[in-house]
Amino acid sequence: MLTLAIIREKTEEVIQRLKIKNFNAEEIINQVVELDKKRRSLQHLQDSKQSELNTLSRSIGSLFQEGRKEEAEASRRKTTDIKEEIKKIGQQFEALESDLNSLLIQLPNLPHQSVPSGNSAEDNVVVREGGTPPKLTEKALPHWELAKKYDIIDFELGNKITGAGFPLYKGKGAKLQRALINFFLDENQKAGYTEFMPPLMVNQDSGFGTGQLPDKDGQMYYVGADNYYLIPTAEVPVTNIYRDVILDAADFPIRNTAYTPCFRREAGSYGKDVRGLNRLHQFDKVEIVQIQHPDRSYESLEEMLSHVESLVRKLELPYRIIKLCGGDMSFTSALTYDFEVYAAAQKRWLEVSSVSNFESFQANRLKLRFKEEGEKKTTLAHTLNGSSLALPRIVAALLENNQTDRGITLPSVLHFYTGFNLIV
Repeated sequence: MLTLAIIREKTEEVIQRLKIKNFNAEEIINQVVELDKKRRSLQHLQDSKQSELNTLSRSIGSLFQEGRKEEAEASRRKTTDIKEEIKKIGQQFEALESDLNSLLIQLPNLPHQSVPSGNSAEDNVVVREGGTPPKLTEKALPHWELAKKYDIIDFELGNKITGAGFPLYKGKGAKLQRALINFFLDENQKAGYTEFMPPLMVNQDSGFGTGQLPDKDGQMYYVGADNYYLIPTAEVPVTNIYRDVILDAADFPIRNTAYTPCFRREAGSYGKDVRGLNRLHQFDKVEIVQIQHPDRSYESLEEMLSHVESLVRKLELPYRIIKLCGGDMSFTSALTYDFEVYAAAQKRWLEVSSVSNFESFQANRLKLRFKEEGEKKTTLAHTLNGSSLALPRIVAALLENNQTDRGITLPSVLHFYTGFNLIV
């Protein structure tokens, strides 16, 4: 959530920068500024009345001691009136605060100055590429046919058990999933991340804290009886560890990682983009989260990019790193890089990771602050997260790119984890 200080001090800049995200904020911003003026005016009036009340209250005892009973009683009656005024001002203040917050939560995060303009994925910018796409024969199969041929993923049985988008992994397919999860977690721990195993359901406060609610309400699975949400990513519970927490500057950087299943309704998805593992309602993902000092959060973003890139390289997958344009960015992000790997049989790029800096946007919603050494004042921290990595499309690319006449070969870094180097 944008802070009132930024909106108040840089009103026009905020309006112009949000246009990069194709968000016309002028009307909402003007309403916020006007309500903020009224709120501050009421605060000033309330403080003034409270000061008057305190002065009168202190004088009543003295008046009684001096025998000026009538004056004391008059002052006491006046304090009753002032208390009623303060109560009414407080009610008006609370109503203004509610109206103000309902407007603020509609505003997306400001894009970083380096974010390019654009409307969709076509306007994103490729910043780096690596690896070479394999040359497959004309008989090469897409991963959903390979999965059936080698009996490692059963889409039909998953559909029977639950529905479309819930595949059933079995045999070497299940073991490959577990191998990738363990490989990613081990690599993340080597890079200084502490592993967590968080809950798979969160409450509304957690969903609000990281920005999924109310923006992504329709994309989350909701457990109505308990008012919980199935997590769309480990980012939500792991970042919410620090909700309503005041850290010390010496605590930075905080690096956490977690494996979880992820649940997304993906309403409206259809066609070739959802075939096989391309888009699922339940999938496995390993996440990395950082809490960092505002002065160093973009250094951490580069560090996270390098780390995710090292994972893709070790899996020997052709990849590219893309800086998202304003129109393709999430509601909460200030700057996002996507990683895509090339799936040779489909002849298309598949997104496998998003690495983002949210600056103070999530921290403001989470009330996540820190203190510099020796200081009493608190400051909003910066939060970052990235997929490290999402499994379905990684598996799709591994199967398609490594198919041979002998079977599907696996990259050497996985042999220790799978116990086999070939799916036959």
